[in-house]
Amino acid sequence: MEGHSVTRVALLACGSFNPITNMHLRMFELARDHLEDTVGNYRVVKGIISPVGDGYKKKGLIEACHRVEMARLATESSDWITVDAWESLQPEWVETAKVVRHHYQKLAAVEQNNDDVDTVKFAKKRRIEENCHQGSSHQRSRDSPQLMLLCGADVLESFGVPNLWKQEDIAEIVGRFGLICITRCGNEPQKFIHQSDALWKHRKNIHVVHEWVTNDISATHVRRALRRGRSVRYLLPDAVVHYIQDHELYSAESEQKNADVILAPLQRYAGASSS
Repeated sequence: MEGHSVTRVALLACGSFNPITNMHLRMFELARDHLEDTVGNYRVVKGIISPVGDGYKKKGLIEACHRVEMARLATESSDWITVDAWESLQPEWVETAKVVRHHYQKLAAVEQNNDDVDTVKFAKKRRIEENCHQGSSHQRSRDSPQLMLLCGADVLESFGVPNLWKQEDIAEIVGRFGLICITRCGNEPQKFIHQSDALWKHRKNIHVVHEWVTNDISATHVRRALRRGRSVRYLLPDAVVHYIQDHELYSAESEQKNADVILAPLQRYAGASSS
């Protein structure tokens, strides 16, 4: 393995997280295992959860402050998965491509700050000794991690829903950054990639991960159980269950929130395409 180039990767998951479930967290672990063990030339250094803002206007979407806090509670025990509130704090819905760009720039800025510190230290060291192999190792530290969007197969297939995504955003996300897709029951991501010219063009940037331990936990099922007074323990982290109970979240009333409102991307893109 000497001389083998390993690319550092940060995984970004965008979505409602309404609420965050154990399956959301499991996706990060599956993706890391796949990239590091199956693919082999990647090292996953960070996972980022970015809950969508209230401006998304999805039916049953509770306030972002609660969804962000539940995500933070869910990741307290993780030493590599973090929660970022930037997207959730925006007054209007932000396209996923812009969110990916934001996090890429943020990672690059952190890396640059680290490099600035390293450069000063390195310059001082170089004045007192020659290091014949410093060039390649120092240059490697300047490379910011590659950012990949982590999603389920349902998100991948949503690329085909009219007016839900801009085609140029799909091309940028998949072509420039890359996608890692976790399969769920009833989804056929490989078939969808084959049927989509846009995805087929960038198929080498799409990693499909099969979850062989069938687990169909969904936030929709969890909300249904909650509003019916059923237990959701072991579907969510205990801290999240307690938070939901303490704040009396997810009722029949909350599920009707935004019921008569058109989803933000459909409002934006349908209007643009008809003008």
